[in-house]
Amino acid sequence: MSDYKPTIGLEIHTELKTKTKMFCNSANDPLETHPNVNICPVCTGQPGTLPIINERAVKMTVLAGLALNCGIEKNSFFERKNYFYPDLPKGYQISQYQKPLCENGFLDIDLANRKSQSAKRIHIRRIHLEEDTGKLMHSSDGEYSLVDFNRAGIPLMELVTEPDIENGNEVRKFAEELQLIFRYLKISDADMEKGQMRIEVNISLSAKRQAPSDKLELGTKVEIKNLNSIRSAADSVDYEIKRQEEVLEGGGKIIQETRGWDENRQKTFSQRIKEESQDYRYFPEPDLPPLELSDDFLREAGDMLTELPSGRRKRFKDQYGLTDEQIKIFTVSKNLGDYYEKVASELDAASKVEHLSVGYKGEAPAEEKHLPAKLHSLSANYMITEFPALFNMSREEIDDLSGIKIEPEAFAELMVMIFHEKLSSTGAKTVLKKMAETGLHPERIMNEFNLSQVSDVNELRKIVDEIIVENPKPAEDYKKGKKESLQFLLGKIMAKTKGKSNPKVIKEILEEKLL
Repeated sequence: MSDYKPTIGLEIHTELKTKTKMFCNSANDPLETHPNVNICPVCTGQPGTLPIINERAVKMTVLAGLALNCGIEKNSFFERKNYFYPDLPKGYQISQYQKPLCENGFLDIDLANRKSQSAKRIHIRRIHLEEDTGKLMHSSDGEYSLVDFNRAGIPLMELVTEPDIENGNEVRKFAEELQLIFRYLKISDADMEKGQMRIEVNISLSAKRQAPSDKLELGTKVEIKNLNSIRSAADSVDYEIKRQEEVLEGGGKIIQETRGWDENRQKTFSQRIKEESQDYRYFPEPDLPPLELSDDFLREAGDMLTELPSGRRKRFKDQYGLTDEQIKIFTVSKNLGDYYEKVASELDAASKVEHLSVGYKGEAPAEEKHLPAKLHSLSANYMITEFPALFNMSREEIDDLSGIKIEPEAFAELMVMIFHEKLSSTGAKTVLKKMAETGLHPERIMNEFNLSQVSDVNELRKIVDEIIVENPKPAEDYKKGKKESLQFLLGKIMAKTKGKSNPKVIKEILEEKLL
């Protein structure tokens, strides 16, 4: 048990997915590789230019606030944040300070390994809107730097948490859930490697032995920057907690500073000492009017609010009865989850048709009543295990289904065929591969390539008799108690029938004949 309590807060900047920049009509294109292409006199700070507020960016920020349980400020305004840096063309940044658009929200994160509870609430202090800066490009020899202003003026949403976080795992859980929410809302791709989401960590340690937990005096704050992934943010926090503990235990003092993260060495390093807080001399932006949000505007933003990851997890559990691992994959890989839902809808329809076709009056037999749930689980397993290899993708890449030729209706048809044992597992994989290549329906492929599973008992009895005659010793060994001999005979039958025999029926016939 550590003698120190970590106090951790996050500042998360997210570039919004608008067509144009925050205060001008220059394109917002994060994929542009040619420097200084998407620029104009406004975003490069030329004298005499006037900014105009991007309404879509404001709506996206309000949408994020609603999704994160924030109160929305109907009467806000922009301010000038004054500081000088080469990538800031105007010499100031248009931002918000006194009246952010969103305040006092929260996000619950799932902590399955917590002993006392399964979730923890992280409070959100504020979400405000500003413009991004340009990007410095440094020469390999360190002799000079160039500035690319393509990024300057892109709508940037900043979220600040309360210092509720205690360790790297909580940083990771919060950032991952936030990233998913932004992607579900389609307000940002939130790709950290592309700089679309950036995390800064503020961390300090308090000595528990000095006072009760509710009266702990906060330690000296250290800021961590240069974090290019969620994993880096989590690892840097765990390292920094350990580093500060060692300094304090050794009688040293923590210095207020900004530290970077060395990914290769897995440690933080000092970047600059912060002797005093910088005075940004905020004042209201004179070239922009106050921001007044009407009830209609807020209603339109609210209408954009879709199902969030937490809602999908619960619904997939209740509606389809999937496992936690299946639900996790279909939540993170949203497009795959959407495809699964289309398949599930087809399966439900197929189950109802089958229920009617066999003439049930009232309730169906127990086996048939559970048919939809079994089909849902079967289809989920096939997607998760077969799609990555089928489309030459990793588990992380499977969300891109743009080139898939298999229609949900055809996939559902295949699942029903597998469930009713019209195809063996080997035959099913062959059919699925052909479906991916051609887009044809499974029954047509099964018939064309003669892949249907043989389940006719009389036909299989003849084949079993032939195999027993051809392999008398394994047959006798099984009668003497060598159970593995049955698998040998089963393999021989499957080979003879080219994998088309129903293994369950074969096993039953073998056991019957060898008793």
